[in-house]
Amino acid sequence: MEIAHQVAEKLLFINAVKLSPDKPFTWASGWKSPIYCDNRRILSFPYIRDYIKSELSNLIDQHFPDVEVIAGVATAGIAHGVLAADLLKLNFVYVRSSQKDHGLGNQIEGFFHPGQRIVVVEDLISTGGSSMRACEALQAAGGVVKGVVAVFDYGFDQAKKSFQQAGIPVYALSHYEALLEVALEKGMIHQEQLSVLQQWRQSPDTWGRG
Repeated sequence: MEIAHQVAEKLLFINAVKLSPDKPFTWASGWKSPIYCDNRRILSFPYIRDYIKSELSNLIDQHFPDVEVIAGVATAGIAHGVLAADLLKLNFVYVRSSQKDHGLGNQIEGFFHPGQRIVVVEDLISTGGSSMRACEALQAAGGVVKGVVAVFDYGFDQAKKSFQQAGIPVYALSHYEALLEVALEKGMIHQEQLSVLQQWRQSPDTWGRG
């Protein structure tokens, strides 16, 4: 079984991913969705946490061997970024969604030298908005963003287009297609539900509004 399917299996096992085609969730964006992903649950399961930490570190080392700094995206990407940075023995910073309105007004917490090579860590990528804002903040502060890595990627066209236009490569441990394959194989969904989940993937912003 390839890594993408192994990771998907573990996320489903700990209910980090919930599939509910018949009773959709509502995301913060207002989108109706038959899937909800909460990778913060990984942190509560030590062996799976270790596995994800190891595989994220391998992913970073494989694609960005010259990285000097790991940057976590607040808030859910912070813990995964810290774990990977610790294993790789690299500097760590994290990026808020916006500048603080008190204290030093920092958006980036931690320290790096301008010109250093940075990899951004996310827990999951949906529209790609939070990841792109983090990349832009790091670049504005003089960092050289080499790429983004995540635990899970929905693979939305909107995110793909944004990263391609910015020239930022993205790699994830698992993705939507692998998740559906594992869920079907494990009997967690049936064929009719699979069709619903695939339809949502084609137009997530308008799905369920009819």
